[in-house]
Amino acid sequence: MKLAVMLAVAAAAAISASAQEPLEVKLWDNATAPHSNAITQPEQTGEGKRISHTTEAVLYIYRPAEGQATGQAVVICPGGGYWLVAMSHEGDDVGRWFAQHGITAAVLKYRMPNGHPEVPTEDALEALRYMREEYPHKQEARQVGIMGFSAGGHLAAATGVGALAKYLHAQSDPRPDFMLLFYPVITSGEKSHRGSFDNLLGADRTEEQSLEWSVERLVDKATPPALFILSDDDGGVPPQNSTMMYNAMKQAGIPASLYILPEGGHGWGIKESFRYRELWQSLTLDWLARIAPEK
Repeated sequence: MKLAVMLAVAAAAAISASAQEPLEVKLWDNATAPHSNAITQPEQTGEGKRISHTTEAVLYIYRPAEGQATGQAVVICPGGGYWLVAMSHEGDDVGRWFAQHGITAAVLKYRMPNGHPEVPTEDALEALRYMREEYPHKQEARQVGIMGFSAGGHLAAATGVGALAKYLHAQSDPRPDFMLLFYPVITSGEKSHRGSFDNLLGADRTEEQSLEWSVERLVDKATPPALFILSDDDGGVPPQNSTMMYNAMKQAGIPASLYILPEGGHGWGIKESFRYRELWQSLTLDWLARIAPEK
């Protein structure tokens, strides 16, 4: 009897562990993507799974338990100033949490721009396309949005406003169904995070180039609904980044919600040490439930 119980516990533990192992999908690399970032150094992984010099785009997909899927999926873009991707507290840990709440989460390790702004943006758009067209579990991805933290928030917002199509003078981009923007880099103006824009466009960028990627200026009627969450005392990316885009969306008549938490600074992600972690999680799940597709 004891042996049977032990085997059952072990089997349950194995199932639980496998449920947290992501499906890994390589989208493309510098040799196969439409554009290259011209980085030749090998990838480097630092403390906290911060990965720099990325030259391939990979999705790590976390699935909900059987029968628990809400029909919503989200592509997650970790931050890192367009210099690296913080794959742990703004990536994999967030993906696991979403999956536990019935939401399919595809964490994107995107290529660094290295002065080529089209590179990470086309990675994010390819991730959206994959989840909509090739992801085998269609019922889990009937509504596909995008989430971004810090510079990853700029990347997520850029997909929502069709920045790449406007930059390349293309007809259109596939846009996400919704955006979750956490302390995002938005503007190239006075309140910009200069390091992110330097890495995105190059330190010798012109004002005209910067304006082409200043997301609040690119909001249009096709921009999807958004949830903004940030801290009032963010000294890295000033709160005005979010309020500028929020105001532009409201002027365009697009649904948006904005929550400014009293404190926390920048880069808290899903860290257990963040005082308002449970609050942002509750706000996010409530907002997503309000826009969820019908079952």
